[in-house]
Amino acid sequence: QVQLVESGGGSVQPGGSLRLSCAASGDPLSGYCMAWFRQRPGMARERVASVETGGRALIYDSMKARFSASRDNNKNTLHLQLNNLGFEDSAMYYCAADRGRAFGCKSTASDYDYWGPGTQVTVSS
Repeated sequence: QVQLVESGGGSVQPGGSLRLSCAASGDPLSGYCMAWFRQRPGMARERVASVETGGRALIYDSMKARFSASRDNNKNTLHLQLNNLGFEDSAMYYCAADRGRAFGCKSTASDYDYWGPGTQVTVSS
């Protein structure tokens, strides 16, 4: 079992950057697929990125060119770098852990067992 806490959110102008972090306690993260999801007001939670235990990251859809994800199993942390942010990126960002696998990370929220409370990202001018 793991407990997750996100940090690094805030308010930025369009074109700005943020680096989100997720700190884990409990079990070592090395046994888990990790992922970032986000949820915009009135919308379903959507996938942003997943990172296998070996560090292989997959960024989804239109975010590929602007976001990157990484993890440090030694420090039990997960990171999400957000660049060139737009209004559409305003959302609550969540990190999640899948206890069922360390590779071949899934992309659906229901596949993940543990969630942090989220960190808010607001893009405004």
